[in-house]
Amino acid sequence: MVRVGVPEVVPAEWLNFFPGEAEIVRLAPVPEAGTQIDFWIPPLFPKEVAAMYPQLVGVKVVQALWAGVDALLAMLPPDLILCDAQGAHDIATSEWVVAAILGSLKYFPLYSEVQRSGEWRGRWKADGAYQAMQGLQQVSYPPVQVEELFGKTVMIVGYGSIGRAIEARLAPFGVEFMRVARRAREGIEPVSHLRELLPAADVVVLIVPQTAETKAMIGAEELRLMKQGSLLVNAARGPVVVTDALLESLKAGRIRAAIDVTDPEPLPDGHPLWSAPNLLITPHVAGSSPRFLERPMRLAAEQVQRYIKGEPLKNVAAEGY
Repeated sequence: MVRVGVPEVVPAEWLNFFPGEAEIVRLAPVPEAGTQIDFWIPPLFPKEVAAMYPQLVGVKVVQALWAGVDALLAMLPPDLILCDAQGAHDIATSEWVVAAILGSLKYFPLYSEVQRSGEWRGRWKADGAYQAMQGLQQVSYPPVQVEELFGKTVMIVGYGSIGRAIEARLAPFGVEFMRVARRAREGIEPVSHLRELLPAADVVVLIVPQTAETKAMIGAEELRLMKQGSLLVNAARGPVVVTDALLESLKAGRIRAAIDVTDPEPLPDGHPLWSAPNLLITPHVAGSSPRFLERPMRLAAEQVQRYIKGEPLKNVAAEGY
């Protein structure tokens, strides 16, 4: 019988997802040393993983609960089979991306401040606040006018499962798409062409994994190549974007940005990003959902079934996107 280790906080009813041939072992944060586990579903946070893994023996497969497994790749030995949760967080993350794009184009952060001011300032009177907060092209006219998503060109960098979900949700808005991935295939440009493609995009969405290749993917030169007033959306990892270069572009009014991840992260008190103009920040919540653990646990149960039957596992982690 395959011994499957799950965090003890997993609700008991979710254990019914797993096949009867599996022996489920609920693991305390620090299990007893020498606990035998064949198929391990680790906890969410790296510190918890670091405390639990040394106590386990016999682990052959690790099924992560997140799509991004860069932290686990750095912590676990290379002979283990590591699978990510690709597909389990598509809905929540893609919805966040759509909300971030629409909120930015409609200037919701600005008008939230206008609301708190207690003064009725429509677009014909909001230009002062706009200039002070947004920093885009310091002109007295025209004042702030919310934008349409319709007709814009959206570049999705990291065209995988979540990238496809983002496209599906944006398609009804009448946008054009540019798709970028590690390797070229039909309808998808290789990342080596990124600099050539950036000037044509109105919105650039980053949804790549964190790898040696994607670290600092968006730096000063890439930001310079982006269209004046275009929008950068980072739902990937903070180090994919060079923070100092992003700050400079925001302050200069070159671009706008909506980011769910930062470098450093968590973003410390007093960091310049907190007060940067043209920027919407959320604290790494794009994947959050009432079902954000249930979906990957269902995937994990499916993977256990595959393992028992000797079938190929899904989402075996490897660099690329």
